[in-house]
Amino acid sequence: MAKSSNTGYNENAHSTRVGLFDEIRGFAILCMVIYHAMYDLKFLHGIDVPIFFEGWFDIIRDIFAGAFMFISGTVCRYSSSNLKRGVQCFFIGMIMTFVLPFFTNGTILFGILHFMGVCMMLYGLGEKLLDKLPALVGIIICVFLYIFTMNITNGYIGIGGIAIIDIPQIAYDVGILFPLGMHNAYFYSSDYFPLLPWMFVFFAGSYFGVYAKKGQLPKWCYNTHIKWLATVGKYTIWIYILHQPVLYLLFNLIF
Repeated sequence: MAKSSNTGYNENAHSTRVGLFDEIRGFAILCMVIYHAMYDLKFLHGIDVPIFFEGWFDIIRDIFAGAFMFISGTVCRYSSSNLKRGVQCFFIGMIMTFVLPFFTNGTILFGILHFMGVCMMLYGLGEKLLDKLPALVGIIICVFLYIFTMNITNGYIGIGGIAIIDIPQIAYDVGILFPLGMHNAYFYSSDYFPLLPWMFVFFAGSYFGVYAKKGQLPKWCYNTHIKWLATVGKYTIWIYILHQPVLYLLFNLIF
């Protein structure tokens, strides 16, 4: 019998794929496609869809984006090449950064693919260090750090409206710290998910993946309930890459 490592993680961990995760990812990516379709209609073709641009809808968008990040962190536990995956994901994101301006007036400077690529690389480089914490402790710390850094775009680090650390304005004006959530008023990106605070959602998912890989989630989580939705969830990166060119072509044919 193999002994457990000093991190408390079983070396013979359960590796069954979690069907529910694929379904959630599939639903999240479809919601993103719908959101981008509404975005294109409004900003490229002048057709207003008010419900998609009210404040409450931004909250829903962030919830689904967060779910996507969390699950992506979880599945890192199933990969033996997170560093390689991260480099590939970031590279695809950079291709989209350079290609998108040829089709639209927008640009993506640190979108979801850039974000995911960097997080995968950080996880691949720091996995052994991260595993020094028990999974539950890691999740709790990540939740706290997310709350602690969620106002970094507003100029401070703190809890709610209470600023504990004020960030100097020069950090926002320098222009190169936008991947960390610090940018000036002239910054624009069609798709933008900075590392702070979102990276802590990803890493919370990586700790949750310890339980998933050991088979400690409820049995129904491992089953596939909606096959076509799970299939969509397995090809999210390709859907992300291809959906905007398809939408661009479709709307130009219509309008």
